[in-house]
Amino acid sequence: MKEQIAIWLNRILVADVFLVLFGFIWFAIAVIGRYLNISLGFDLWYRLWIPVFNPAIGILFLGAFATWLINKISSKFGSE
Repeated sequence: MKEQIAIWLNRILVADVFLVLFGFIWFAIAVIGRYLNISLGFDLWYRLWIPVFNPAIGILFLGAFATWLINKISSKFGSE
């Protein structure tokens, strides 16, 4: 049961990492476009910051901490 939860948590975290990387790349391209006065979606990215990218970063950190905690607890109880 614990292994299945860990596997699904890792899958969700991998997808979340790609979402965060996509958001960062989009942000970088949009900032360059705004500097060059080319519309590359900065306003749309900014509207999606609070409802999409901000929680994705929070979930990424929470998931990394939860994975560490699960591994720490399982190693402590597994060694006894």
